[in-house]
Amino acid sequence: MKPYKELDKEELLALKAELDRKYKEYQDMGLKLDMSRGKPSAEQLDLSMGMMDVLNSSTDLKCEEGIDCRNYGCLDGIQEAKELLAAIMEVPTENIIIYGNSSLNVMFDTVSRSMTHGVMGHTPWCKLDRVKFLCPSPGYDRHFTITEYFGIEMIAVPMTPEGPDMDMVEKLVSEDDAIKGIWCVPKYSNPQGITYSDETVRRFARLKPAAEDFRIYWDNAYTVHHLYDDKQDHLIEILEECEKAGNPDMVYKFSSTSKITFPGSGVAAIAASKNNLVEIRKALTVQTIGHDKLNQLRHVRFFKNLDGITAHMKKHADIMRPKFEAVLDILDRELSGLEIGSWIKPRGGYFISFDSMDGCAKDIVKKAKEAGVVMTGAGATYPYGKDPHDSNIRIAPSYPTLEEIVTAAELFTLCVKLSSVEKLLADMK
Repeated sequence: MKPYKELDKEELLALKAELDRKYKEYQDMGLKLDMSRGKPSAEQLDLSMGMMDVLNSSTDLKCEEGIDCRNYGCLDGIQEAKELLAAIMEVPTENIIIYGNSSLNVMFDTVSRSMTHGVMGHTPWCKLDRVKFLCPSPGYDRHFTITEYFGIEMIAVPMTPEGPDMDMVEKLVSEDDAIKGIWCVPKYSNPQGITYSDETVRRFARLKPAAEDFRIYWDNAYTVHHLYDDKQDHLIEILEECEKAGNPDMVYKFSSTSKITFPGSGVAAIAASKNNLVEIRKALTVQTIGHDKLNQLRHVRFFKNLDGITAHMKKHADIMRPKFEAVLDILDRELSGLEIGSWIKPRGGYFISFDSMDGCAKDIVKKAKEAGVVMTGAGATYPYGKDPHDSNIRIAPSYPTLEEIVTAAELFTLCVKLSSVEKLLADMK
């Protein structure tokens, strides 16, 4: 079929009638499918069930340092957990602190500490007239929710195939000392699945911010979340690049095992320079006497090392890959050539990013919901939930079954077609 924009009014009305009929058929099916968040499926969670058996009442619960993991101690994590998470995060063991169950919580704490106590001796953000963050967009909605919660002004920065628009990033941070940070999901980004290029990472490391307390919030959530054995993105390591560039203190790097083992029951960590870690430990001594060492021990004894993680993630990929490919195949089959949408084919991560015609995203998501498929709210991938083009939609294929994904993707493409036709007809008036 030729592009929708080339159809005349009569052709569009005839097409709308046919699409309305198909849409009614889906509504009559009584679907209840959830593609709203990037949750692992039950099948993925089953992969880690053996972890529940590695510790029991007769297990030696002392870590390598001889500390009883049932008791207080090890403020920044047991050594073997540091080694495992450091391997995942590609940093030296001495540059890591192990936290509790959630990297999102670590990021929240990091912003909160900066608000109340400042960053390495600088004025607490709460005492400043204005505090700003750069937000590569489309991006991770929960990052934006954290900064919005603290009243931090968010500035959207466009994403490119290489990562954030670095010309804009460099200009803004060098001119405005109120800009204190930037959110980044540098590998298989949420939602586009983009991995920052080597040059982008090096430009981050070479930033010359006007604010001495500026930090890069580097959320490497999908560092080992490949979909393919033979087609994998590579991300160069940001701490090392910052060290080379003479900016060793400029980055906080976050990660966790949430989408490796059990979301909400994983192990989270922060990696940073030694100077940053000294400050973080000061706050930790007030917050806690130590995080869940039994959970750290459980993870280490289940995986043993990075090879164990790699083998485990191949099993995840075997479950995820068919779902991603099913969605992408349906998008190609149903929408290619119509010029009413575009999408990126990621090699990893948890999402597929779709861009509709301007002004259609909210309507597409609304139509999908009214036919039984719940998706992430349109606009959620932008600061304040405001997509200036009302075009970006995040597709999360992980949670439903493959059969459900096929149904949901076919309905989604139908909603894209229907919304696009209605928009084109409205523009003719």
